[in-house]
Amino acid sequence: MIEGSQMNHLAVFHDVARALTQTLELEEVLLIIMQKMTNFFSPERWTMLMVDEQAQELYYPIAAGENSESLKDLRIRMGDGLAGYVALTGTTLIVPDVSLDTQWGGFARAHPELNIQSIACIPITSGSKTLGVIQLFNSKLDMMSEYSQSFIRMLCDYAAIAIQNARSVKLIHELTITDDCTSLFNARHLYTMLDEQLAVSAANNRYQFSLLFVDLDHFKEVNDTHGHLVGSRLLAEVGSLMKRVLGPENYCFRYGGDEFVALLPGMDKKTAVTATMQLWQQLRETRLLSGQGLNLLLHGSFGLATFPEDGANVQAIIRAADTQMYAAKTTRDNVSVAGLGMIARNNQGVQLPAGRPASMAAADLGTKLHVVGA
Repeated sequence: MIEGSQMNHLAVFHDVARALTQTLELEEVLLIIMQKMTNFFSPERWTMLMVDEQAQELYYPIAAGENSESLKDLRIRMGDGLAGYVALTGTTLIVPDVSLDTQWGGFARAHPELNIQSIACIPITSGSKTLGVIQLFNSKLDMMSEYSQSFIRMLCDYAAIAIQNARSVKLIHELTITDDCTSLFNARHLYTMLDEQLAVSAANNRYQFSLLFVDLDHFKEVNDTHGHLVGSRLLAEVGSLMKRVLGPENYCFRYGGDEFVALLPGMDKKTAVTATMQLWQQLRETRLLSGQGLNLLLHGSFGLATFPEDGANVQAIIRAADTQMYAAKTTRDNVSVAGLGMIARNNQGVQLPAGRPASMAAADLGTKLHVVGA
């Protein structure tokens, strides 16, 4: 017959397993796991850390207890401290009484603010890879018993499953919204983000955002001259240039072929024009595919529109920016803005509209794509 305590622990595993099947939200599952662990061991404080493989650091996605708020932005290098040691070595560290342990007793004395009396630090692993670390401080239960250690390891196994599931879902989501060639967002995701911008506007009727369409001039010459592989690399470099110039607060998309879109949240027309002219200028001056020895100079036709003055819904704002882009294509290497017309100049004689500042004009670099130093 199964004893009452064992029945309780089976119920814990059942609850965690059910949580794994009912949600793919990582934080929600991890909080359930940590709640069960807290109920079982009654620690004064617990934390869970995740491994950032690229940075080789640990960070706190969730924490509980005193001073938990201060942990949110804290990063720990692999190998440093308790969690860093366990993450780096993949070994379980259990110290029932730090006053009796030479190494970790010294650590506790060096950090009196933590008030560490006992430690349980367990890696969350999948295969040979450490995904994270769970720390329990000053537990009320004997952590050295075989049963206790088995229980906590099983909960860590559930945590590993949750982390892997969440990462798989995140990867699948990223693949569905990302363009393979440029690693920018794809056109499908543009419509989702435009809907989000409209939702922001519904909550704040003074909110504005701008939409920029970019079509590369004479891009077909690249494919015809150098082949489609070089053309794809060029598109990827243009995408990287857009992200670098516009910054992380703005969003870049490959709309199709050699056409790109930038969504500029919160930007009114004046601010968006400044950002657009910077991108226009950088595209004209940046030598592309230098790594392949081509040093290509490329120009583009830019069309800019601002919500809500140029379009009050998704279809209207897209149509407005697209229309301006096609207006710019009549001369190429130009910028056309809804309500302002052409604001750049090129070697075909397009002038700034009356009253536009001269700083918006760029040097005449010609419209044809060409090779520098070939």
